[in-house]
Amino acid sequence: MSDASPSSSSPFIAIVLAADRETVSPVARAAGVRCKALAPVAGKPMLERVLAALAEAKEVERCLVCGPSADIVAREPDLQQILGSGQVGWMEPMATPSLSVLEALKHLPAEVPVLLTTCDHALLRSEMVDYFCREVRARGCDAAVALVHHEEVLAQFPGTRRTAYTFSDGTYCSCNLFALTTAQARQAPLFWRQVEQLRKQPLRMLQQLGWGTAVRYLLGRLSLEQALTRLAQGLNCTAAALLLPYPEATVDVDSADDWQAVQSMAQQIAAASDRSGAVLPD
Repeated sequence: MSDASPSSSSPFIAIVLAADRETVSPVARAAGVRCKALAPVAGKPMLERVLAALAEAKEVERCLVCGPSADIVAREPDLQQILGSGQVGWMEPMATPSLSVLEALKHLPAEVPVLLTTCDHALLRSEMVDYFCREVRARGCDAAVALVHHEEVLAQFPGTRRTAYTFSDGTYCSCNLFALTTAQARQAPLFWRQVEQLRKQPLRMLQQLGWGTAVRYLLGRLSLEQALTRLAQGLNCTAAALLLPYPEATVDVDSADDWQAVQSMAQQIAAASDRSGAVLPD
């Protein structure tokens, strides 16, 4: 176990994964842009929206963006300007997301807590980031994942289809927000590398934790806490699932249909904001 304190007041550094998984992203094709990170939502590229939310978050000091590739950056002056700011760094993406994270971590001090997210987190807002980071500090864990109850997502976005994980104590959706607060927790991407292709298949992911765990999940006898405990034991660290009160935090853009849907969601949220008099970031 690392001696670093996960409750430290040190600000987080955010790693943003911004490379396409496919040779030609269907989202980029639908949007008519060079890569998914540049697909616009409410008139602004998704990567820019994510970086704006992180810049406004009190808990985040700076960002390191993994991707897009150098040849895309070279042909996008606006992207060069964003990535050239003092608070945003850039690195060439590796072959897979987990390898990109492992490489990025090599460039960050071991004692600094790390927040991990993705460029297609198109509805991310600074208050979500700050809420999650504060909860991570309060819990004092080495690693954490943000979740939302599935029923809350369906209540806000009826008919939406999000990947859900059903445990004995509830059904949850992931938020593409993860925290690694200690040196020991930074071994987590090694496990991620093993299950990288299984992120939409909960049962096969759990098989990586052992057949006993997978069978308990299949029988509806595995709680979320038990699954996390088993994972944490394998990584020799402490882990927590933190529930967010923001259903829109579960929304990411994996397909052209997602991209169309998220634009409607952004309009709904903006309209609700206008009615309430609140001000949300662009």
